[in-house]
Amino acid sequence: MRAPWMVHAMSGSSRAAWTIPVAEGPVSVIADRVIAAVVSLVAALAAWQLSRVSPDERGHGTHEQFGMAPCGWPEIYGIPCPTCGCTTAAAQVVRGDLIGAFVTQPFGAALALLGLLAGAHGLLCLLRGRSFVDALVRLPFWRLVASMFALLWIAWGYKYAVWEG
Repeated sequence: MRAPWMVHAMSGSSRAAWTIPVAEGPVSVIADRVIAAVVSLVAALAAWQLSRVSPDERGHGTHEQFGMAPCGWPEIYGIPCPTCGCTTAAAQVVRGDLIGAFVTQPFGAALALLGLLAGAHGLLCLLRGRSFVDALVRLPFWRLVASMFALLWIAWGYKYAVWEG
């Protein structure tokens, strides 16, 4: 016998598969609620923190406004680090400057958008009584991980090409 959440996903009903009730999800209701709440809270806190800093005009270095040290890669190697500009891009995403964020650091912009979307989806699931974990277990996890690593390397190459130091 299939689990109820699998039946909904495979039934071909007019309802979207991600809208299954939380009680029919792959984990307990409490676990689903806690995971959705934690993801939503982390996304909200990250967005709040990013809204408190100004994106650095250089396209990197915004993390220094959080009290972190400047990145050592440019000083040691003369090139940007793989995540150079991610905080700046995330701060731009929070402000709604999506084009500027992708120009600054495509990987950072994509990661920030995914985080905000995950937080919004978690909140929506909490409010509508839907399973958050169900959507997670059905995601093509390794394809997403591989895609994000590929984007990281491509974005690093892009950042290197436009690097002005």
